[in-house]
Amino acid sequence: MTTELVTALPVGIKMLPVKMDFKEYTICKPAPLATDEEAAIEREKCDYNYKITYQMARSGQTKRRVRVYADGIYDLFHQGHARQLMQAKNIFPNVYLIVGVCNDELTHRMKGRTVMNDQERYEALRHCRYVDEIVPDAPWTLSDEFIASNKIDFVAHDDIPYTGAGLEDIYAPLKAKGMFVATERTEGVSTSDIVARIVKDYDLYVRRNLARGYSAKDLNVSFLSEKKFRFQNKMDELKSRGRRELNKVKDDIITKWEEASRDFIDAFLLLFGRERLNHFWNESKGKLIQALSPPGSPSGSVNGDDVDDEDDFDCDDDDDADADFANVRIPVSAARSRAADSPTLRGNTGRGTSTTNVKVMPNQLHDNVDGGDDDDDDEGDYEHRSN
Repeated sequence: MTTELVTALPVGIKMLPVKMDFKEYTICKPAPLATDEEAAIEREKCDYNYKITYQMARSGQTKRRVRVYADGIYDLFHQGHARQLMQAKNIFPNVYLIVGVCNDELTHRMKGRTVMNDQERYEALRHCRYVDEIVPDAPWTLSDEFIASNKIDFVAHDDIPYTGAGLEDIYAPLKAKGMFVATERTEGVSTSDIVARIVKDYDLYVRRNLARGYSAKDLNVSFLSEKKFRFQNKMDELKSRGRRELNKVKDDIITKWEEASRDFIDAFLLLFGRERLNHFWNESKGKLIQALSPPGSPSGSVNGDDVDDEDDFDCDDDDDADADFANVRIPVSAARSRAADSPTLRGNTGRGTSTTNVKVMPNQLHDNVDGGDDDDDDEGDYEHRSN
């Protein structure tokens, strides 16, 4: 299956081989296998006759690096595995972490089938930055010979008992010797949980892989199942296309509606804008006031103010009134009495400033505008006063 996928890739795409030599990488390299020269040199440098106790390892006062061993299956390598190895790397200062991985034959016999084969699991662990060395084909139960040959000081694993080879806990002998250090599992994360997710959504993943070019044989599905899954994929594709077209139509409708609404708002503001509304209000207010106000008085305003409409009153009437008023005859005795009472005619009174003396002439008092002597004889002496 892998070969078919590689040959199906477009021409020009370079891919790394599964097995390759990392000697050309000088800055950062994957962890070596126990059979590699680099691991062998590190193992030879270790003076295993110098025994390190737990207290010495915790204090960090050791003459060499503390060699800690962690083992497992590490199928579908995930963050739970990485956290377990991180704990093992940080248990003591200056740790050299060795990770043992069981092969497929032993794993399938003791635990069950795996998703990844042993070579894939080895390679996944080699690229974990906490790992210093990989031991392939690791045993299920750790013997004294295995511990001595790999010069292991401590074994790191979670504290859950694991059965095997007639033992209720395969790590019990190491715990008795004080060579066991416990790590913690990550809650909610395990290989079994990942497999359960895939099984739960089996149809979904089969349809996805069929759409990506896998054959029914690659996925181990029957002919009828393949046709069913492909039909479902086609229906989903049509639904997605229909949703896209519907969204496109909806967007067009919304766009057109927005344009029409802008035009409607512009027309409304043009007809009923602020200036138009103010003009309309002023006209309506004037008409309303005129309709509610009572008719104006013929003699003018109540307060005695002149009204513009009354200014057009005939000026001839005013002139006639002035002429009539000028022709009013006042008796001589009354005229003299008024002249005597007037401060202007009295002159200086001794209080305030002096005023101009005005003399009443006899000929003015006896003047008759009409020139009739009969009126003077009948009505007595009158004074003619003009404004």
